[in-house]
Amino acid sequence: MMGEKVDLYKLTAHELRRLLKKGEISYKQAVLSYTDRISSLDKHINSFISTSFDLALKKADELQKRQQGGENLPSLAGIPFAVKDNLCVKNTYTTCASNMLSGYRSPYTATAVKKLLEQDAVFLGKLNMDEFAMGGSSETSFYRPVRNPFDTNRVPGGSSGGSAAAVAAGFACFSLGSDTGGSVRQPASFCGVVGLKPTYARVSRYGLIAFASSLDQIGPITKDINDSALILETISGHDENDMTSSRNSIGNYFKDTAPDISGTKIAVFEEFFSNRLDPFVKSAVQKSLAVLSDLGASIDTISFPVLEYAIPAYYIISSAEASSNLARYDGIKYAKRSESFDSLIDLYIKSRSEGFGQEVKRRIMLGTYALSSGYYDAYYLKAVKVRDHIRGSLENIFNSYDAVIGPVAPTTAYGLGDKIDDPLAMYLGDIYTVTANIAGCPAISVPAGFDDKGMPVGLQIMCSHFEEEKLFDIARAYEKVTDHAHKIPQIGQENQN
Repeated sequence: MMGEKVDLYKLTAHELRRLLKKGEISYKQAVLSYTDRISSLDKHINSFISTSFDLALKKADELQKRQQGGENLPSLAGIPFAVKDNLCVKNTYTTCASNMLSGYRSPYTATAVKKLLEQDAVFLGKLNMDEFAMGGSSETSFYRPVRNPFDTNRVPGGSSGGSAAAVAAGFACFSLGSDTGGSVRQPASFCGVVGLKPTYARVSRYGLIAFASSLDQIGPITKDINDSALILETISGHDENDMTSSRNSIGNYFKDTAPDISGTKIAVFEEFFSNRLDPFVKSAVQKSLAVLSDLGASIDTISFPVLEYAIPAYYIISSAEASSNLARYDGIKYAKRSESFDSLIDLYIKSRSEGFGQEVKRRIMLGTYALSSGYYDAYYLKAVKVRDHIRGSLENIFNSYDAVIGPVAPTTAYGLGDKIDDPLAMYLGDIYTVTANIAGCPAISVPAGFDDKGMPVGLQIMCSHFEEEKLFDIARAYEKVTDHAHKIPQIGQENQN
């Protein structure tokens, strides 16, 4: 055992794995460092919807025996993780944070989660989120809002708010979230951790409960870049259960040393720095660009005028796909069924009215309207054409530049309740992230400092399709020379400002 006490929940996955492999700590110690912390402190954050502690401790005992028997265990063996509650794990509750799926148990496991379990990572439980991943603050959950570990009066971002908050708070070594319009990157930015949206099709979506199928992508939330690289290597690859998943080769993402990025060409959109951008966020981004310039990267400010069309195109397309995907929740096949009804139509209406929350209903109505006869051409078809134009414009930029860098969100984490009654203000929070989903490009949020209230700021790096290796190289070089590595905040009454 180690000579000095180390708070294991503060360690990255690769640091924790090193100690486990050397036998300096036991697998049970590693798991208990998280389960004990969750049990005592998650009441302040509400990041978990359900837990699997008994199975986690049983797995730790099994791994200890296998290691003592001389077995060479996989790279993620013993690393505690949790997943967003829209990812299926067999025999566990999968609710999408909705009353509609309250009590539903998954009959199978999502491919991305299955790959982690095959590497002997230890599953801790399911994480809170915006209902059906619809929201930007994790306040639309049926199981009460998630709170930001840096200030529990503020939101953690969304929809993967529970996934980001759990890693930030030291409740999971890493987590999985889903990113449809920024839902991994924005909460990662708000909580001061690393959030990756891989290239569309890089990771199988099998077992991810669909919101908008052409935009959804599973991504890891971690404490540092190398953990993100390690998890992506594990969960990537073609899946026979998801015909949209790519057969492209998986890169060498995990590296021990920071690469030389001199000569890297970076584009910055001048539209990023509009009056909607918080001054502290703007300052953090500009300082980050100066750091990259000092590392030898060349930086050009260019115009990307189609950025203003990204939000309306995204919300029309995503809502249209949501209205189709959520049509299955009708009270007949599965999910919530109203206890009293007079007819089949009445059953549909009451089941969906009682099962869905306001934000989900809003998007179903918006999507159904956009797809309806007489409006399809005016809204949905036009949005699809805008998506093609944005994708083409971005491809042209990547013909000349290695990466596009800018803010993740216009502000840092705002107060609970500040925007929940103003959906348009909430939607505009995605202005910098939706482009990557529309185009299908990989993008990552990395910690870039703090504002005057001590709230984290994120920097977004975006590269061309399947260029995650280049994305990680830039992010790793930046992380190496800055002092923005994640630090676990104090949680409890003392951090409620």
